[in-house]
Amino acid sequence: MLFLRRLALLVCLLYSANAFAKKAITISSPDNQIKFSLSTDNGGLYYQVFYKGVLMVDHSRLNIVFKEGGAFNKDLIISFAASETVTEDYDLLIGKTSKVHSESNRVLVPVAESGGLKRHLDIEVRVFNDGAAFRYVIPEQKEWASMVNITDELDSFNLTQNPKATVMLRQNYTTSHEGLYTKTPLDQLKSDTLMDLPALFEYPNNTFLAITEANLHDYAGMYLMKHNGVLESRLSPLPHQTVVKVKATLPHNSPWRVMMISDRVGALIESNIITNLAEPCKIKDLSWIKPGKCTFPWWNGDVVPDTINAPGNNYVTNMYYVDFCAKYGLEYHSVVEYGLHEWYVNDGAGFQPGPNADPSRAVPGLDMQQICDSAAKKGVGIRVWVHFYALYPKLDETFAQYEKWGIKGLMCDFMDRDDQEMVNMQEEILQKAAQHHLHIQFHGAYKPTGESRTWPNEFTREGTLNYENDKWSNWVTPDADANIAFTRLLAGSTDYHLGGFRNVSPGQFKIHYTRPYVMGSRCHMLAMYVVLENALGMVCDDPDAYINQPGFDFIQQVPTTWDETHVIDAKADEYLAIARRKGKDWYIGAITDHQSRTISGSLSFLPEGNYTAEIWADAPTSDPDLNHLVKQVKHLNKQSVIDMLLVAGGGQVMHLRPE
Repeated sequence: MLFLRRLALLVCLLYSANAFAKKAITISSPDNQIKFSLSTDNGGLYYQVFYKGVLMVDHSRLNIVFKEGGAFNKDLIISFAASETVTEDYDLLIGKTSKVHSESNRVLVPVAESGGLKRHLDIEVRVFNDGAAFRYVIPEQKEWASMVNITDELDSFNLTQNPKATVMLRQNYTTSHEGLYTKTPLDQLKSDTLMDLPALFEYPNNTFLAITEANLHDYAGMYLMKHNGVLESRLSPLPHQTVVKVKATLPHNSPWRVMMISDRVGALIESNIITNLAEPCKIKDLSWIKPGKCTFPWWNGDVVPDTINAPGNNYVTNMYYVDFCAKYGLEYHSVVEYGLHEWYVNDGAGFQPGPNADPSRAVPGLDMQQICDSAAKKGVGIRVWVHFYALYPKLDETFAQYEKWGIKGLMCDFMDRDDQEMVNMQEEILQKAAQHHLHIQFHGAYKPTGESRTWPNEFTREGTLNYENDKWSNWVTPDADANIAFTRLLAGSTDYHLGGFRNVSPGQFKIHYTRPYVMGSRCHMLAMYVVLENALGMVCDDPDAYINQPGFDFIQQVPTTWDETHVIDAKADEYLAIARRKGKDWYIGAITDHQSRTISGSLSFLPEGNYTAEIWADAPTSDPDLNHLVKQVKHLNKQSVIDMLLVAGGGQVMHLRPE
C-alpha cells in the first residue's frame, strides 16, 4: 500500500509539473484585437497569434540553437510573467511622422531547461494595435561561458488559411536585395529558397500580415524559407563559413521578429512599429542633420552642356550641377565620378577598390576644398559616393578629411551582406559619421530595421530594385513600383534614384545608359516622391531634363521628411494613394500599376478649414506622350471626396495649402 501511495504521489507531481510547463501565457494588444499566446510542449516553445478572434499563426516554433549545448527546445518550463503596458512618446527626425505615440503591452517570460545544462533565457513579447513582436533575451549565467555561438534561429511562422504571398526570392545571403517579387498562394511558393524581408501575406478574409525584423544590432540579418510546408527564419552566416551565425557576448538580445497585422493594408504603411522597437536616438545634438533633395549625375551619365569647358572630375563640371541646385532650391549636389572613374584616388577597375584606393584623396584636377567652399557660398551642400571596401579600412582618416573639407554626407555602396560582421560595421559607420557631422545613405544594403530612430544621420537605404536599373534593364515597371510599396516600404526609408523625366510606356522603353528612359507617366514619377519614405530624395536626371519641364515645380516643393502620414486608399500590389503632412501643408501622391483606374478617396483626415489644392494629373489617355500632364487648382476641405484618374502606369500629386 505504501508503494502504491508513493507511486500515486509521484504521478500526481509529474502531471502537475507537466501541466504547469504547458500552461499558455497570453498577451493582447491595447485594443484587444491581437492576441499572442506562448506555451511549451514536447518539442519546446511555440506560439499562436489571433487577430479579431481569427487564428492567423498556428502552433509556430521559437527555436534557437547554440554551438554550446545545442538547441534550446527540450524539457522547457515557462514561469509566470505579468504583462505591463508600455507607453512612449518620442520624436523622429527621419520618418513618416515627426512625433510618435506608442502603446503596447509587454511581457518578459522566463524559460528554463528542467534538465541537461539547465540553461535559461527570456522571451520578450510586445503586442501593439498594429502587430506583435518577440525576441530572445539571453542573460549571463554560469551554465554558459561569457561568449556563445548561435548556429541557427529556426523560428517558424505557421500561417493559416493559405494566404497569398508577395515575396522576393534570393539565391543566397550575398545580395544587394534588388529583385522582382513573386506573388503566389503560400502552398505554391517555392520550397527551401531564401525570401527577403519584409514579406507580405494577404489572407482570404482581406486581412494582411507582414513579416520583418526590428532593431538589428550586433546580430545576423533574418530571411524566411518555406521548409516542409511552413515558413521558417534563416540567419545570414558569418563570412567564410556556414555554421556560426552570431557570436554573442552575454548578456545579448536578438532583434525583434515582427508581424505587422491589419485588415487595412494601408495601416501597415502608416505603422511606426519598426521604430517603436528600435533603440532611442544616440545623437545628442541633431541641429546639423539637414534632410533634403540631391543631384546624382552618375544616373544621367554625367550630362553637361556642349558649351562647358573641360568636363570631367573637376571644378567646372561639379559647379554646373551646384549652380542648378542653388537656382532651383535643391539642398545637395553629389560628387560621384566622371568617365567611369571615381572622384577619389583608386587603382581598381569597374568602381571596385584597388590596393591603393583612398577615398580621402581626390583625383588630380579635382580640388574638393574649392568645390565645398564655392557650394557653401551658394547654400548647397556637397556629398560624395564611396565604395564600402575603399572606405572602411580608412574610416577615421577619411571622415576627418570630409569634415575638414566641409562635405555633408555620403552614399556608402556595395556592401551586399547582412551578416553580423557587416551589421556591426554599418553601425560603426553611422556612429563615426555622426562624430564628424556626416549623413549616410546606404546603397547595396539590407532593409531598414529602425536605425533612423537610433542614428537619424542615416537618411535612407536602398535594399530594393530601383530606377538605377533603367540604365541596363527593363525590370523597373509601374507594377514593380506597386509591389515595393507594399513590401520593402513597410520597413522604412526606400532609396530609389528618383527623378527620371524621360517617361515612356513599357512598349516604348529602350535601354539608354546615358539620359535613361523610365517607365510610367510623369505624374507617376512625381508621386513616387510622396509614396516612398525617403529623407534624401534624388533629383538624378540632368538639369536640362527639368528646366521649363512640367512637374519640376512639384519636385522643388515636395519635402523629404514628414509630420504625419495617412493612406487614403490602397490595394496590395496594384495601387496606392497616400497623404503626408509637413507643417500645415499636405501632399498627396497616387500611383497605379499597368492598369488605368480612378481612385476615389475621402479627405476626412484634414483639419477643419479650406485648402487650395495645386494638382498635377496625367494627361488624357488620348495623349500618347507620358511626359505631358494637366495642372489645375481646386478648393477642398475635409468633407471633400477626390477622384484621381490615373492612366496605365500613371499617377497624380497634390499640394494642399491652408487658405
